[in-house]
Amino acid sequence: MTPDAVVFDLDGVITDTAHLHFLAWRAVAQEIGIAFDESFNEQLKGISRMDSLQRILQHGGKAGAFSDKQRLALAGKKNDLYVRSLASLTQASLLPGIREVLAEIRAAKVKIGLASVSLNAPGIVQALGVYKAFDFCADASRIACSKPDPEIFLAACAGLKVRPESAIGIEDAAAGVEAINAAGMLSVGIGSGLEQAGLQLHSTRELTWKCLTDFWASRPVLIRN
Repeated sequence: MTPDAVVFDLDGVITDTAHLHFLAWRAVAQEIGIAFDESFNEQLKGISRMDSLQRILQHGGKAGAFSDKQRLALAGKKNDLYVRSLASLTQASLLPGIREVLAEIRAAKVKIGLASVSLNAPGIVQALGVYKAFDFCADASRIACSKPDPEIFLAACAGLKVRPESAIGIEDAAAGVEAINAAGMLSVGIGSGLEQAGLQLHSTRELTWKCLTDFWASRPVLIRN
């Protein structure tokens, strides 16, 4: 038995754009007198642009200092900087092992989905040369609630026409793992500090189709009368 689908997060799983996000947010934050480092930037993984901005403003003691219109302008400025930086992405920017595992899943005739709260997700996978690997891409345009709400993963499963409980989700952020679990999917966490994941891997180098099928086979199966 195999899962009906495997759904991937984008940042930190398919490619690593965390540093590009950090540079863009840092530039915007500096303009309004807020400083933060890459350690703080870890808190922004897996959450939406506006939620990220709110955390930065709280970090700098300026949570109530800007109107809704001003916050939208700040978020827009960050996104402009980030989108410009995406020009540096190439097929070589895929994380280790990702091209191979995508090919293995495709060869097994299992559906492949993407669940990313980034509106830039389609452009990123195009730049990486793996757009055609995905049967369905769910991005922020399809949801109202960001991770850890399960909506993005439920949207991916709906687009793939599979039941969440018949799918595996792969994430590198705690909020994403929480979202996968809440969706009723099996969760794989890439990296440290993801104890809530059903399976933890140190890096994408360990992510293989055999690893995923072994994990699927070991899952507890509910027997209904």
